[in-house]
Amino acid sequence: MDKKPSIYLAAPLFNEMELSYNKSLKALMEPYFNVFLPQEDGLLLREIVASGVSKDIAERMVFDADIQAMRDSDLIVAVLNGAHIDEGVAFEIGYCFAMGKRCIGFKNDVRQALPTGNNPMINQSCEKIFDNRNSMMNWLVKSYIAFLDSNHLTR
Repeated sequence: MDKKPSIYLAAPLFNEMELSYNKSLKALMEPYFNVFLPQEDGLLLREIVASGVSKDIAERMVFDADIQAMRDSDLIVAVLNGAHIDEGVAFEIGYCFAMGKRCIGFKNDVRQALPTGNNPMINQSCEKIFDNRNSMMNWLVKSYIAFLDSNHLTR
């Protein structure tokens, strides 16, 4: 295969712990995939506003950049950690699912607000939800790259 498949890594990015965690997931995936991580590859609202751009314009810039990155990606991997799934991540899953993208979830956090687990809209949008990095990576490499190699996905 001459081109690596692309992943949009949807994850909360509002504190140092989340930012660091996201970078570690990206590093794990990069040998096999081109990974778009919004905190590194996209635009950050706080930085745009700090540069003097109005909040409304800055929000539109971030939104447009992330929408384009989702469109350009082959699949989305969504970090579902926390008692509540980050609202941006939930939107990204829904948007990608509606576009017909493959959506994969990753949750290794035992906190759960709903006694029945994730919201059904999340569970039903995700083809698989993994609770272990190695299991997720094994599946992505084996299943997804094999899927691309078999020419079921055209770009």
